[in-house]
Amino acid sequence: MTKANLHPYGVRQPDFDRRYLEMARIWATNSYCQRRQVGALIVKERMIISDGYNGTPSGFENVCEDETGKTKPYVLHAEANAITKVAKSNNSSDGATLYVTSSPCMECAKLIIQAGIRRVVFCDDYHTFDGSELLQRSGIELVKVEL
Repeated sequence: MTKANLHPYGVRQPDFDRRYLEMARIWATNSYCQRRQVGALIVKERMIISDGYNGTPSGFENVCEDETGKTKPYVLHAEANAITKVAKSNNSSDGATLYVTSSPCMECAKLIIQAGIRRVVFCDDYHTFDGSELLQRSGIELVKVEL
């Protein structure tokens, strides 16, 4: 994977990172979750190839929290939704960039690695950093952008 592939916009890459992240933030508003709304976009070769937001699996009620306000255990994270969506398409996420409004958790980090995603751009920190640490350990470029 060359630097040109990871940064297809060259010196304008930071501008495009910000724009894609702003789009992911807008996409997060599709989530029915009350506690936290997270959005994700997968971009490859200057094209959005997948999107996702946190929520329940297909066919489930659009209620993410139980009566105590705790997130239900089967709620999918935005990254997982975007990765599984691209897996059902004719696209490949190998070498892509993931734009996500929150840094990935450990479970999503494992999916990101296995999906061949080479860059992750985010704006908010998740409550643990183990996912980010795993991504860095695997050689995935991790970029935090302030919006």
